[in-house]
Amino acid sequence: MPELPEVEALAAFLRERLIGRAVDRVDIGTINVLKTYDPPPTALRGLTVTSVDRHGKFVDLDVDGLHLIFHLAKAGWLRWYDAAPKGLVKPGKSPIALRVRFTPLLDHDPTAGSEDGVDPDAEPGFDLTEAGTKKSLAVYVVRSPSEVPGIARLGPDPLAADFDRATLAAILADSRQQIKGLLRDQSVLAGVGNAYSDDVLHAAKLSPFASAAKLDEAQVTRLYESLRSVLTGAIAAATGKPAKELKDAKRAGMRVHGRTGQACPVCGDIVREVSFADSSLQYCATCQTGGKVLADRRMSRLLK
Repeated sequence: MPELPEVEALAAFLRERLIGRAVDRVDIGTINVLKTYDPPPTALRGLTVTSVDRHGKFVDLDVDGLHLIFHLAKAGWLRWYDAAPKGLVKPGKSPIALRVRFTPLLDHDPTAGSEDGVDPDAEPGFDLTEAGTKKSLAVYVVRSPSEVPGIARLGPDPLAADFDRATLAAILADSRQQIKGLLRDQSVLAGVGNAYSDDVLHAAKLSPFASAAKLDEAQVTRLYESLRSVLTGAIAAATGKPAKELKDAKRAGMRVHGRTGQACPVCGDIVREVSFADSSLQYCATCQTGGKVLADRRMSRLLK
């Protein structure tokens, strides 16, 4: 699943290419991907992209005051075209859930050439696609981002300028969750998912099953510093990469997540896994649990 760093990099990628372009056409390939009906997607046609922002794991295209917002969920992704296909998307006949096509840049001098490798005379666009049978990709056309339920419920962004150690400490003290679950809870912190929570906890030398409210002062400090450093480092690694390369960049940059059986990059111990019914986590026993191996039984009561 794309998380905060990939979504931030994807928003930056789209920002560079779309601001100043008008929407030419929006095609819906999978009707249930669209979660709103007023205004309709056709209302975007002819309006100009003025900004591209991120809210947690949501990408938000501000199109002259209307917002085209999407959440890629677990298996969704964006396929970018410098020159978008001209054919219509046939509902139910392809893996394409949504296609958006844009006009050339407005007020462009045709003799000026391109900037940053982007052809201003091209008619670019993107598809939103989703693999697998469980369809969770979501698209919204709204007048305000706050109309999207998932955005309205978001907790603070851990990379926001006003998100300091005291803010995190207050969140932890008020929680009854284990720290792994807290980091993934979008109503508590926006943008962190299963992968980066593993790596943040590894960097902070914390067990995924430690009680959030029982962390001592030093642990809270390590968690705060690790949260900021792991996410900012991942953003830096992803920034400037084409959309199609972001997934591979994420996998390549992971410390322990997705690396079961490999050597811990810090101590050399084996990275271990705990499996659940529909997900798993990875950790290093030496770095995080004092050498204790956590139980790996699906739906079992896990050791703390």
